[in-house]
Amino acid sequence: MLLNLIPKVFYADIRDGLDLFVRCLGFQVLHTDPTITVLGRDGVKVYLMENAELAALDRPELAIETDDIEAMYAEVSARAPEMLHPNVNRVQLRPWGAKEFAVLDATTVCVVFRQW
Repeated sequence: MLLNLIPKVFYADIRDGLDLFVRCLGFQVLHTDPTITVLGRDGVKVYLMENAELAALDRPELAIETDDIEAMYAEVSARAPEMLHPNVNRVQLRPWGAKEFAVLDATTVCVVFRQW
């Protein structure tokens, strides 16, 4: 019955979110207006909102599961290697059994890619 969980991420400057999700991760802008920007890729969506007060309250960590982590890593590391998370900047087998790597934007929003 449930289909998707779509996070809403707040930014003081929406350009930081667009840099992460569009330039680094290859998302497409599906909709934009003064209140919301909807981004999507491969059935995954995220909502970006520009609100400095709410952005100051939380910098989330999001996880995206993939069925080809090596291809995703190759794409991201070629497109925006400077955004790879300093602690997980290559595909690693984690103690819990998943392969992971992560990216981190200028505001410390983190996106972890995971393959079980």
